[in-house]
Amino acid sequence: MTVHHLRAAGSSLVLDARGVAASIVHWGSDLGDLDGTALAALADAVVPAVPPSSLDVPLRFALLPGLAEGWSGRPALAGHRQGRPAGGLRLVGADLQDFLTVRSATPEGDLEVLTELDLSSQGVLRVRHRLTNTGPGDFHLAGLDVRLPIPQDAAELLDFTGLWCHERQPQRTPLGHGMWSRESRHGRPGHDDAFLLMAGEPGFGFRHGRVWAVHLAWSGDKSVHAERSALGYGALGAGELLAPGEITLAEGGSYETPWLVAVFSDTGIDGLSDRLHPWIRSRNALRLPRPVVLNTWEAVYFNQDHAVLNELVDAAAAAGVERFVLDDGWFTGRRDDRRALGDWYVDAETWPDGLHPLVQRVRGAGMEFGLWVEPEMISPESALAAAHPEWILGGPDAPTWRWQRVLDLGDPGAFAYIRDRLADLLTEYDIAFLKWDHNRDLLVPGSSHRQTTAVYRLLAELKTAFPHVEIESCASGGARIDLGILELVDRFWTSDTNDPLDRQAIQRWTSVLVPPEYLGGHLGDATAHVTGRTSALGFRLATALFGSAGIEWNLTVANDAEKQLIADWIGEYKRLRPLLHTGAVVRADPADPALRLHGVVAQDRSQAVYALVATGTPRSALPPPVRFPGLDPVRSYTVRPIGAPYKAVQDAPPPWLADGGITLPGRVLAEVGLTVPLLAPEQAALFTVDAV
Repeated sequence: MTVHHLRAAGSSLVLDARGVAASIVHWGSDLGDLDGTALAALADAVVPAVPPSSLDVPLRFALLPGLAEGWSGRPALAGHRQGRPAGGLRLVGADLQDFLTVRSATPEGDLEVLTELDLSSQGVLRVRHRLTNTGPGDFHLAGLDVRLPIPQDAAELLDFTGLWCHERQPQRTPLGHGMWSRESRHGRPGHDDAFLLMAGEPGFGFRHGRVWAVHLAWSGDKSVHAERSALGYGALGAGELLAPGEITLAEGGSYETPWLVAVFSDTGIDGLSDRLHPWIRSRNALRLPRPVVLNTWEAVYFNQDHAVLNELVDAAAAAGVERFVLDDGWFTGRRDDRRALGDWYVDAETWPDGLHPLVQRVRGAGMEFGLWVEPEMISPESALAAAHPEWILGGPDAPTWRWQRVLDLGDPGAFAYIRDRLADLLTEYDIAFLKWDHNRDLLVPGSSHRQTTAVYRLLAELKTAFPHVEIESCASGGARIDLGILELVDRFWTSDTNDPLDRQAIQRWTSVLVPPEYLGGHLGDATAHVTGRTSALGFRLATALFGSAGIEWNLTVANDAEKQLIADWIGEYKRLRPLLHTGAVVRADPADPALRLHGVVAQDRSQAVYALVATGTPRSALPPPVRFPGLDPVRSYTVRPIGAPYKAVQDAPPPWLADGGITLPGRVLAEVGLTVPLLAPEQAALFTVDAV
């Protein structure tokens, strides 16, 4: 046995496999090219002293920490066999080939754990455990977590909470002694999902500070946590949150944890994105360019009148839309949200000729056709519920949520029915896209693992049978955005709100983990349907530009000037999307909380596009110059304004803007910056930056 060193893209992980238990010596900044002697010396150098009133041997942070190793914090493995708790795990062996594998087992030989640690070329670490019951009788698993050590410097936490239409709201807290635990029991991550748990040097920001972060690639119940022991050690960890009896392993049976995705950055939060985005893009390659979408929901709701939809198709095509998506209301008996989920047949009353006339009109206008579905749910008032009440998850008196229940996809009959109905629709119609919704929590104890794995299997079977069909994960907006389901879908609906003020924060933080081309962002009505707030068209357009752009507005009611601005915006989006959907996302740390700057810089740093956003009233009459991060310091760039007009409270703009642009070295733009227009609240200015 030896000391193993994984290193890539400025990150290192060192694991000592010489002792009774494998120990993670270091996870963080790159330690350089160390030979075996140096690695052994490093591992020896971090062995701590033995303090009073403690174990008589040095306490080290084990790969699978537990009481047997002297770890009195949260154990990695919890469970029992006939009431006898799982024993401590001892190192059996470690092997480094394409990735590092570590084998551990109990002294009794009744449990084995295989741990995989894989550090990608982009610097993203993935870790998971596979537990096998090698003893007689059943083993009842209570929990199996992946834990990674963090240093004392990582003393401040940042994670997320939220509500429907207010997802990804950041919250910070000091990491003192004890446990910071975020548990999700929604059967989906939820609007309040911790999402990406970061621990960093106090005050870390987008462009500065060392940060360690973890995300659990799982779409069901989960626990994400940070812990600091009074003994000195700290850790970040996560695992599936299991209900009692949810996972029972018979002799020879195995359980595999979801992947823990972990990232280190010494350049702040943007440094996390710099590693995560290229890694995600390399694993989940999308068809580029991403099409401009029009979704009918906020345009017509359940009023699927043929004449209105035909007019909307024509308006969408004239504006330059590339994908037309028919939302909720197309299937048998669906007139509102209180009935018919599960009856996935085209409504003969509304659509006497099926969807064929609409699909033909959409395709004839040069657009793809997409369709909304909610396969995991069932309405109590539906033909399916009447025929198969046994397929409804939970008891007959369980509460409805949005007037619907959950379809038990773990039941083979229910699974086959949904798979076959979707397959029939995808076969009959020229459908390029499914908006796949999930509008309620499960609220059935012990159902999350079974339902989540069934959904994964359903998606996988459909993607195999219909590889040309793209799928969007929607869950009342952004309640199921995670890297587990991203293996099987092509787009996330980021939030049900199209209010640009809300969207600025939601998109800013969601894109720390997920690249913008996977995140749907739509132009909504002037008065947002969710919040009732009225926003200028330019602000709405600038907000929807940064992502997988689309429209959720009845374009037929727009006036000619608005239609022209929208068509111009779509043209600008099409010109910029090769940059927007492959570049590096950058965010400036604001000197004034009312002003935000974010952008995308090309990988070769030849061009960039930035948005200056006023979310409120600045603190000063003359805000400080805005600095443009991410550029090559030695190259010169020309900065030009683009986009729709905005409202500025000023008698005259800065001279460089009045001249239509300015050329300066990247170092000057990043260190000194440019004076900015005096934007009114809820306004945005766009700038392109091109190397000379």
